[in-house]
Amino acid sequence: MGEVPVLSLRPATGSDCIALARFVNAGYRGESSRAGWTTEADLLGGQRVDADGLRELVGTQGRVVLLHEPAGEIVACVALEKRADDCHLGMLTVRPTLQATGLGRSVLAAAELYAREKFGATRMSMWVIAQRAELIAWYERRGYRRTGRFEPFPYGDERFGLPRRPDLRFEVLEKRLTGTPSDPPATPPPPCSPGTR
Repeated sequence: MGEVPVLSLRPATGSDCIALARFVNAGYRGESSRAGWTTEADLLGGQRVDADGLRELVGTQGRVVLLHEPAGEIVACVALEKRADDCHLGMLTVRPTLQATGLGRSVLAAAELYAREKFGATRMSMWVIAQRAELIAWYERRGYRRTGRFEPFPYGDERFGLPRRPDLRFEVLEKRLTGTPSDPPATPPPPCSPGTR
């Protein structure tokens, strides 16, 4: 396994939130998200986030959204929240046309480094929609493990989207954070049929 390059990421501010909401929603929902190897467009319609929710997130101590914008335009982001000795990761988004290039692995490695160095975290956790089998497998290749724990999907709260099926739930994944960032696979994940978070 080769080393994963650690990217330059900056914390988002309130002034980024309108553009950030557009970017995240295009990466997760609707036809634009189908350009990548993974999408949740078949599971959920509506929005993934809104600008007001993002402003609250970036304005709260112990929470951060990290942006990668190599040419002044957001191409990837990830949200982190400090929780005791661990860190919760969410909203990892890569521009769909840049998926399967290794950028997601690099963003994840940078997020793990930030969680260790800035938050003192020894463990990373995340919730992934259980039906997104290809995404769960991608995280498993990065060293995350399935805990067997599940959390309910917030049905009835349109801030999180419009479910297209009645059985959505989140599966909890975890990883112990050491000095080694997420290792890449020998080859990038193959294109998949659109799918499941």
